[in-house]
Amino acid sequence: MAIPCGAFVLPGAPVSRPAERSLNAAVTARRYIPALACPLLESNDSPIMPSADTLRAAIRDVVDFPKPGIVFKDITPVLSDGALFRDAITLICDSAGGQKIDKVVGIDARGFIFAAAVADRLGAGFVPVRKKGKLPWKTRQKAYSLEYGESVVELHEDAVAPGESVLLVDDLLATGGTAGAALELLDQLGAKVVGVTFLIELAFLGGRKMLGDHKVVSILIFND
Repeated sequence: MAIPCGAFVLPGAPVSRPAERSLNAAVTARRYIPALACPLLESNDSPIMPSADTLRAAIRDVVDFPKPGIVFKDITPVLSDGALFRDAITLICDSAGGQKIDKVVGIDARGFIFAAAVADRLGAGFVPVRKKGKLPWKTRQKAYSLEYGESVVELHEDAVAPGESVLLVDDLLATGGTAGAALELLDQLGAKVVGVTFLIELAFLGGRKMLGDHKVVSILIFND
């Protein structure tokens, strides 16, 4: 019997003994188990990772949005399908490579959808990187270049403690300016960035060059 990621199983459910013991302990503690957050478990305790191909097939191309000449990668079909969304979160969790994560940092705005869910699965805190003027307390700021002009992102000064292990998550890597700015803010706070994960990467835009030597994982890569 497969156990869905993050599911609760009551005592006596027909699962393997190691999985049952772990899951029942979680029920007692009234919390989810980060260790079982990503792969599914079968009766032989073998991890089953979902295929990215099903996610790729669900991504919808929208021509001339948000302006003429742009082909927009629409992720809403993934978000609206419970199984696909769960698979996306599973694959992003797996990019952490089993490392302990203290904080999952999400980038305004669609990155929040994925980062918050990943944080819940991994038993980590969630930290938002927001556009200028959206955070209420003391912040650090970083400007980055756009095609015309610049934009600014902010992070609370106390969002991450020095040495905390951080996974940075966003929905899309395009030119890399926003993620690069977020990484610089995390470096200023002394975070240990263990990885940067995107659901989609538009490789032809060369955004990885903005991310330095950080480990970068993209679940889906589009080359044109």
